[in-house]
This record gives sequence, structure tokens and C-alpha cells, in this order.
Amino acid sequence: MYKTLLKPLFFQLDAERAHHLVFDNLKRMAQVPGGLALLRGLYDYQNPGLEREVFGLKFRNPVGLAAGFDKNAELTDELASLGFGFVEIGTVTPRPQPGNPLPRLFRLPQDEALVNRMGFNNAGAEAAAERLRHRRSSIIIGGNIGKNKDTPNEQAAQDYVACVEALHEVVDYFVVNVSSPNTPNLRQLQEREPLIQLLQQVQERNQALPKPRPLLLKIAPDLSDSQLDDILLIARETNLSGLVATNTTISRANLRTAPEQVASLGAGGVSGQPLRQRATEVIRYLHRRSEGSLPIIGVGGIHSAQDALEKLEAGASLVQLYTGFIYEGPAVVRRINRALLAAQ
Repeated sequence: MYKTLLKPLFFQLDAERAHHLVFDNLKRMAQVPGGLALLRGLYDYQNPGLEREVFGLKFRNPVGLAAGFDKNAELTDELASLGFGFVEIGTVTPRPQPGNPLPRLFRLPQDEALVNRMGFNNAGAEAAAERLRHRRSSIIIGGNIGKNKDTPNEQAAQDYVACVEALHEVVDYFVVNVSSPNTPNLRQLQEREPLIQLLQQVQERNQALPKPRPLLLKIAPDLSDSQLDDILLIARETNLSGLVATNTTISRANLRTAPEQVASLGAGGVSGQPLRQRATEVIRYLHRRSEGSLPIIGVGGIHSAQDALEKLEAGASLVQLYTGFIYEGPAVVRRINRALLAAQ
């Protein structure tokens, strides 16, 4: 029903407006008696064979929703009913911020891709924490954290620490996001020395908490092999629990959409099918170089069960969807989980 009826309607709307419409409808569904149970019946698929234990957490299945979809932790119960094994909220910043000017989210249907320059639009860490305190489902929640746009890079660690302090009681793991291309100068924090200093300060505060959370780092697909080697060294030095590979790409290579149409959209990160191969290459490289010692959440271009299997075979322990969820609809989660169970 999604691909034949709902998707054509949504794709007639501006991409961000369609996103909000989906949110509103899922919220309404949850308010109807038996609404969440109906969603579970349609889309959820549970089997003990799908369970995974990664960085000390037990996931009911390895298919998660990537950060960026539920920035403010508004739909965690509804998304749990759609069959995800975990949901990553955010990117969350300490203070609320509106993000970049509209329009800032675009579809490339010929490429099954999105271009976004959202700019960490969110209601702030305290608002997300308050919502998570009242959630009903027990689904694992990741907190993807970033810095406010007006925070200088030299003070970035303070923002990440503030997010950890606000969210640590209501999330199960943290992801430090320094790889979004949509916040000015953010990717400079991926350089070796700034990244070590940032992660050391965040980890120091995390470890001082009554219950430290697994701390992961989300990286860009545009890094060179030598930069990926640095990431692995930094991960060991700062005692990271894992990596998320990868964020969106600034590359516009090999797109089917006409170059002039892509150029007219302006800046932003590309997600979806054009990212699939590079994300898999990064996962495979990190897994091989680390000899499988560092868990990886694989994300980028997962639109089918085969795409998910490709990431897992390359060395990912878990996978995440975002753009594939938008193009394929909620049934894709169930299809992937069934295929993963069959492949065991």
C-alpha cells in the first residue's frame, strides 16, 4: 500500500512537509485504541534468532532507525511498533535551534536519494530527555549529540558534555556526531588532535556518571584511508565502544539526476543509494584494519534486505535505515529481518 498509494502522495509534497505529515499521522495512529497493536501486527517481526548483543546492550533485532528522522524523540513508541530493533534520536544539541533556512530537504527520485542541509534543527537536549522519560516502549535508544551552530569549535566539547549530562539517564548509548556537512566547520573536529581532545573530555564525563553509556563516533564517508586509520587509533585511545559508518556524503559523483538540477539544490549531504557502495567500503576497511575488535553500526544506502546483508557481511554488527525507510516504506524493516533470519 505504501509504494502504490501513500508514497506517490507524499512525493507530491515538499520533502520536509511530507516528513511532518508522516509524523502527525503516526501520532494520531498511536492515539487510537489498539493503534500501536495494529502497527505491530502489520510490520513487527520478532524472533529470538534476530537478537544481538553489541557493546553490552541486547538488541531485539539488528535493524535500527538512523539519526535525523526522529530528532526530538517524539515517536519512539510508534517507531518501536514498526519493528525497529533500536532508534537513534537527534542530532540533539544543548540549546534549541531552528536549523538552516527552508527549503533544506530534497529528493532525488532517479537516484533513490535525499539531499539535506537541515543544520541540527532540534528542540534541545532537555526537551528530548523529558519526552524519553515518558516513553512506554523498552526499545533501545541511542542519543546522537552535536554542538550548537554558534558554539566555536574550541568550545565544542562543552556542548557534547552538556548533552551527555542531559540525556544519560534516558538513552542507552551515545553517538558523537562531528561528521555532518551542514554545520559550519563541524567536520574540522574530525581532524586528529581536535577529535582526541573532544572525545577525551566527553568520555571523561561519561565515565564519571553512575552508569556510563557506550560512546560511539559517527564518521563521514569522505575520509581517506589514512584518516580512517587515525579514527581507529583515536577510538582505541579514547576507549570508544564503536563507530557509526557512515554519515551523508558531500560527493555528487555518479548521480543519475541531471547535474544542473543537483546544482540548483545547493549544498547538503547526499544519502540513499548513491552512498551504499562507499559506506560498505568504509565498513569493510574499518572491520579489516581493526580485526573485528570494534563494533560498527552500518548505515548508508540500505533499501533492501540484500543491502543490509551486504553491510553485515562487510563487518557491521548492526545496521540503520533512513532514506531507504522513506523510499521503501515501513514494510522494509520486516523484509530485512526475515531475510536476516533466513540467512543464518
